[in-house]
Amino acid sequence: MAFALGIILFALGILVAVALHEAGHMWSARAFGMKVTRFFIGFGPTIFAFKRKGVEYGLKALPFGAFVKITGMTPQEEDIDPETGRSGAEDPRAMWRYPVWKRTIVMSAGSITHFALALVTLWVLFAFVGVPDGTKANEVPVRVGAVAECVSPKYVYDPSTGTQKACDPATDPKSPASQLGLQPGDIIVSVDGQAIGGNQQLRDVLKGSVNKTVEVQYKRGDQLLSGSATIPEAERVKVSKPADEVTAADLERGGLLGIQVDIRNADLPVYRYGAVDGVGQTFSVTATLVERTFASFKDIPEKVPNLFKAIFGEQRDPETPVSVVGASRIGGELFELGDWASLLSLFATLNLFFGIFNLFPLLPMDGGHIAIAWFERVRSWIAAKRGRPDPGRVDYYKLAPITLGVIGVLGVFVLLTVTADFVNPISLK
Repeated sequence: MAFALGIILFALGILVAVALHEAGHMWSARAFGMKVTRFFIGFGPTIFAFKRKGVEYGLKALPFGAFVKITGMTPQEEDIDPETGRSGAEDPRAMWRYPVWKRTIVMSAGSITHFALALVTLWVLFAFVGVPDGTKANEVPVRVGAVAECVSPKYVYDPSTGTQKACDPATDPKSPASQLGLQPGDIIVSVDGQAIGGNQQLRDVLKGSVNKTVEVQYKRGDQLLSGSATIPEAERVKVSKPADEVTAADLERGGLLGIQVDIRNADLPVYRYGAVDGVGQTFSVTATLVERTFASFKDIPEKVPNLFKAIFGEQRDPETPVSVVGASRIGGELFELGDWASLLSLFATLNLFFGIFNLFPLLPMDGGHIAIAWFERVRSWIAAKRGRPDPGRVDYYKLAPITLGVIGVLGVFVLLTVTADFVNPISLK
């Protein structure tokens, strides 16, 4: 129930963000005196509508976005204004008639709204909600993540996987976790009669339990269970670090349970920066997220083959792009886990992505319209300097093949991500 509610709420948050994007266009256009005739949330059949100060507002049946109608975005606009009986391009308040700097503000207002949403979301997170305090990771219950079937006595790095070489069930000792039948989500309560309050304490107890058969108590849901297992001796890393950087000096002999510890953000205590210090942290993290967003754009082409593989049954790479469907599903899982920090971070990251992507200088994105407006302005300035006639406005009809090409590529990409998110979704569980 919490999962489904989380999906709905997160998807609704995205819809609100998109609606505010369009509202940003509308508010800035009206502030400059441009003619705005319609603002709707959703597409398809109209559920309800009303008119106020010359603008028709309404809600449509399919909640897949929002739109605003600004009269005369291009000189070639042929839509007939029912009030005047003329095309929108002929209207004296048509958008294309306004100075280029005003049109730039109007076209970028949607992205600015996304940036503002991201900043406010992150500030609320850092100032009031709080972020997980990773320094307390050894003070939270030891929750079982993945369970290994066996334990490798020797630490060997596997360059093909970038991790420690997997154990061999045929020759390596069976892991205590496998002996006990531990499952993901179980919480280790005690080992050999010693209460376990964190991961470091578990490591210390296992170090003194090598080659001993000990009783392990663990909690599964509301049940307290127990069992006996023999703790094998193995090489283990003293302090967590990248697998390819581990040297002999980083290893020690000790016992292993054969589990991957699942440290959830919801288990960690939170640290709040406060309203003032939260501002600095917000801008610092925003800069990092912007950098990662551009890096993700660069990586998209090489991730596309993995989307095809996921659709046809291979394990989904968690680094592959997701659609709004996939993002909402992840949001639902975070809501179910009570991981508010990750949930708000995801929402802020999506808004940064939407804002930056919409400024790309390609039609039909807002950045494409901005690029054309400035191209016209620069071309007119050069013509004037040379004493030549103003070449006039760009003919959008001649750009239609490029626009349709971009729409086609985006359409295929959206179809791929949505399909992968339905048939083989990324899951945090």
